[in-house]
Amino acid sequence: MNILSELNKLLENLKIPFETGHYSGIPPDEYIVIIPLTDSFELYADNTPQNEVQDARLSLYSKNNYYKLRNRLTKELLAADFTVTDRRYIGFEADEKLHHYVIDVLKQYELEFESEPVDTEEE
Repeated sequence: MNILSELNKLLENLKIPFETGHYSGIPPDEYIVIIPLTDSFELYADNTPQNEVQDARLSLYSKNNYYKLRNRLTKELLAADFTVTDRRYIGFEADEKLHHYVIDVLKQYELEFESEPVDTEEE
């Protein structure tokens, strides 16, 4: 599991239009862009990382009052055990006539490394 897959599932269940990185096509009046921020090792044992903390930014864009979406999303993020590290109004984007608000979240995951296939052929 990782933060992007969990955020995708949460936003799909809330039926909020979203994309990762940027919104392609014609955006609706209200949508979210997920921006991955960091993957860091925070917990070590015997000099080996045991957990990974993943951070992401949810950029909310709304042509209307963004408070309802902000509050609904914050409530669902907290219920899904995300840590909300920051919420802030970025500003009004006059060219698109959209309010831009961000919510930064993080979540800790058990460290997983995908194993590489082992070549069993002898040379």
